[in-house]
Amino acid sequence: MTDPVPPPSSPGVRLGTAQGRWIVLTTVLGSAMALLDSTVVNVALPRIGRDLDADLAVLQWTVNAYLLTLAGLILVGGALGDRFGRRRIFVLGVVWFAVGSLLCGIAPNAGVLISARALQGIGGALLTPGSLALIQASIHSDDRARAVGLWSGLGGVGAAVGPFLGGWLVDGPGWRWVFLLNVPVAALCVPVALRHVPESWDPQAHGRFDVAGAVIGAASLALLTYALIEAGSGSALVPGAAVAGVLLAAAFVVVERRRADPMVPPEIFASRQFTAVNLVTLCVYAAFGGFFFLVVLQLQVVCGYSALGAGAALLPTTALMLLLSARSAELGEQIGPRIPLTVGPLLCAAGMLLMLRVGQEASYVRDVLPALLVMGLGMATLVAPLTATVLASVDPGRAGLASGINNAAARAAGLLAVAALPLLAGMGPDAYLSAGAFDAAFGRAMPWCAGVLVAGAAVAWATVRSPVPGTCHPQCRTNCAVTAPPLEPPGAAER
Repeated sequence: MTDPVPPPSSPGVRLGTAQGRWIVLTTVLGSAMALLDSTVVNVALPRIGRDLDADLAVLQWTVNAYLLTLAGLILVGGALGDRFGRRRIFVLGVVWFAVGSLLCGIAPNAGVLISARALQGIGGALLTPGSLALIQASIHSDDRARAVGLWSGLGGVGAAVGPFLGGWLVDGPGWRWVFLLNVPVAALCVPVALRHVPESWDPQAHGRFDVAGAVIGAASLALLTYALIEAGSGSALVPGAAVAGVLLAAAFVVVERRRADPMVPPEIFASRQFTAVNLVTLCVYAAFGGFFFLVVLQLQVVCGYSALGAGAALLPTTALMLLLSARSAELGEQIGPRIPLTVGPLLCAAGMLLMLRVGQEASYVRDVLPALLVMGLGMATLVAPLTATVLASVDPGRAGLASGINNAAARAAGLLAVAALPLLAGMGPDAYLSAGAFDAAFGRAMPWCAGVLVAGAAVAWATVRSPVPGTCHPQCRTNCAVTAPPLEPPGAAER
């Protein structure tokens, strides 16, 4: 592929024009595919397991195959867009995601489904970075903040609709339509993007891609995930996979330190605030990933909810996120991130411990709803300040890289949590087929999730520092205002 010729410079498209509205619609459609897919797949897991006669490990891989390729390649996807054209890579990602979705929808067995989910993750890694990048590159600077707000708001509506839609599809046409629904969305998104979205790229992007770093990082995650999921099977391959995964993780660090153009530049972690917030991210989204994987199973297997009922039951967390995140962001600006990033995880931990009351005879109003309300308050408290702190802790020119690293860390944390939590909770391969067995294991899993959140709160309190009001991030010499786009909340994508 040859390098493209940069287009003539322009001030950008105004949001009030027809083209500006088409650009926002395109990015919303693209990101909605990945977001809706993530929010509805967990709701479908029990039905997938029964229809394919699958054990718990297959359900874990159904979630993790997607997260594995997404986490491993999302930074590469952003770099490809900067180099070869953001619209081009975005459209490629949408088409790739749609093909993977089609294969998921027609999968005759668990092996094909898992492979197709991995393909979906590659498509997601290509389209996800391009969604906001297209707005940043195409929309006039005076309208950019409003365009990002529209993107975030419509994405929030999609997150709210996702559980209802997923439950309705599973209980109605069937779980395969959870995936097949992406095909018509892609068929609408691609021609709109090609017709209305201008091409853009970074003329300063150069150098080789860090293929070695991407391959080694993804291989390390894959081996560690395999070792955790299969640890209870007695396979002789498990110890070797675990050792190889750890060695490859160490090799990844060495490779990134030695490369001229690394995927994850080590010097970005010279900012202690950035390092601290990413440690908090690992703790928080590991707990979220494990919780949302198990809670929909608990509600369906143990409490007897339908798929639609389980999806609808989770609505309070999404509603609180939509209602309170903007105010939480404003509060974080006023008092700094340390308190929100400490209090938020503690509230989420309390909500997860309240879920211990949710069993076979649980009442939604008395038992389920209070836990989810506390959980939603915690998520609303921490997600927006976490996003802002990640972006403010590095030079504004590296905001995109910081966002990508933080998103990759969140996905990797969720990936490893879904793999490890059933092992730590003593879930057997057929646990989700027995209400009593799964309820007991769920009761052992929630304290693990809560403990990880408490650890995240402790890290935040000990290491995150609130800047002096009126100053900028530590590395900025111009006292500028950081106006980079907000991160997509990865925790919502793991529901």
